[in-house]
Amino acid sequence: MTLAITSSAFANGGAIPRQHTCEGADTSPPLAWSGVPAGAKSLVLIVDDPDAPDPAAPKMTWVHWVLYDIPPGATGLPEGVKPGALPAPTREGRNDWRRTGYGGPCPPVGRHRYFFKLYALDRALGDLKHPTKAQVEAAMKGHVLAHAELVGTYQKHR
Repeated sequence: MTLAITSSAFANGGAIPRQHTCEGADTSPPLAWSGVPAGAKSLVLIVDDPDAPDPAAPKMTWVHWVLYDIPPGATGLPEGVKPGALPAPTREGRNDWRRTGYGGPCPPVGRHRYFFKLYALDRALGDLKHPTKAQVEAAMKGHVLAHAELVGTYQKHR
């Protein structure tokens, strides 16, 4: 079985519903995954947008959500999950708004792609003190057993 991540809110390559963006309630979409390898000790979820600020001339990857040390037995996250409802011992990293938690799509111009990346690791990362995506990726190096991606798109309603 291969690691896979899906959402009941949008299809891979499809539009992310407004309620999961800055134009709506800005709540995280429901996520489900399967195929976690038997040797996995933890999961990492990173949501980012490589099209910032403009898909026609991207200059950076904007980070929307960083979760790590998700237990390998977890099978997903409910819509609008709050920090206290994350499966223990899940830890939160910092997004590019310099805070923890989910920050939904809010593209300044054009239709952007949002990558929901799930990684299965052969170890837990431990307390990294609200790390950035780069710090989590550095800690993951050499420990990734499997990787899956779900891509959603969003363009502001003007």
